[in-house]
Amino acid sequence: MYTGFQHLHSGLAYLVLLILVGVIGYALMNFINNKPFTEKARKFSLVGLIAAHIQLLIGLVLYFISPNVMFSGEAMGDAMSRLYLLEHPLTMIIGIVLITIGYSKAKSGDDDAARYKKILIFYGLGLFLILLRIPWSAWPGM
Repeated sequence: MYTGFQHLHSGLAYLVLLILVGVIGYALMNFINNKPFTEKARKFSLVGLIAAHIQLLIGLVLYFISPNVMFSGEAMGDAMSRLYLLEHPLTMIIGIVLITIGYSKAKSGDDDAARYKKILIFYGLGLFLILLRIPWSAWPGM
């Protein structure tokens, strides 16, 4: 069960990153070209939000079944244990919270440019944090 969730979490991460980059690129192009914030733009950013949340749910399940997560005082002394126990999950949660805030703020705005700007800022910061704490050395394909 653990191995299946690990492969799902690692494989889905590529898709989530691709979707988030796509959402940011789409918002940037529409912002630069002064296009209106349409239902299509809202749905496109919603896809990024949903993908990030699904990845978070799978990660939370993995967190509690993983043998790499050791709840002990010694875990903070080991860099990899600290990464799996604290740094990776906390940073990912903060990144996904930022993405959620960006979607909520963009959904309710009136000014089209400001709506795109909120997506660019919040999704960009969320993606930055996500990229910052991916365990690259343990990631398949790297």
